Amino acid sequence: MQIWTGLGNPGPQYALQRHNVGFMMLDVLADMHGFGPIQKKFQGWVQEGRIGGQKILLLKPATFMNESGRSVGEAMRFYKLETDALTVFHDELDIDPFRVKVKQGGGHAGHNGLRSIDQHLGADFRRIRLGIGHPGHKDRVHGYVLGNYAKAEQDGLAAMLGAVSAEASWLAEGNNPRFMSEVAKRMQDD
Repeated sequence: MQIWTGLGNPGPQYALQRHNVGFMMLDVLADMHGFGPIQKKFQGWVQEGRIGGQKILLLKPATFMNESGRSVGEAMRFYKLETDALTVFHDELDIDPFRVKVKQGGGHAGHNGLRSIDQHLGADFRRIRLGIGHPGHKDRVHGYVLGNYAKAEQDGLAAMLGAVSAEASWLAEGNNPRFMSEVAKRMQDD
């Protein structure tokens, strides 16, 4: 079993914020791959299903971004899983909007959701970095990250989420290079 976590903040007022792209990603994965009903567990919401023959638990922590590790840690301990079974989908300032990169381990680069998971489980988990771009100056980062996607960005966002979901079986198999290659190809076609 693998646990795929999307980072975000609970509540409708946060739903369309760039910081919630991890939650959006899990919603699309659940829809496209026919996951089961949403259940409240592990201080969050979970859905069970299969992608590429692998059993996957999708987890959206309801703890707010800064405490994501509490929810993720609880789920990982319950299933007695190591960090190699964890994939975290999150917004990434240092990548152009709607670009996708995979990274194994590493620092949190100031991302409070990643920092919290690092504190609870260590840093050696797979991250799917969903690019949101940088607003240009560090003083504008907070408002930008917590801002909603603009109307003009909706098509790019939908294309990225769709491409990641369509190629998710490569992630489930652990073939990160093929996943990135297929997502990039799909994004060029859109």
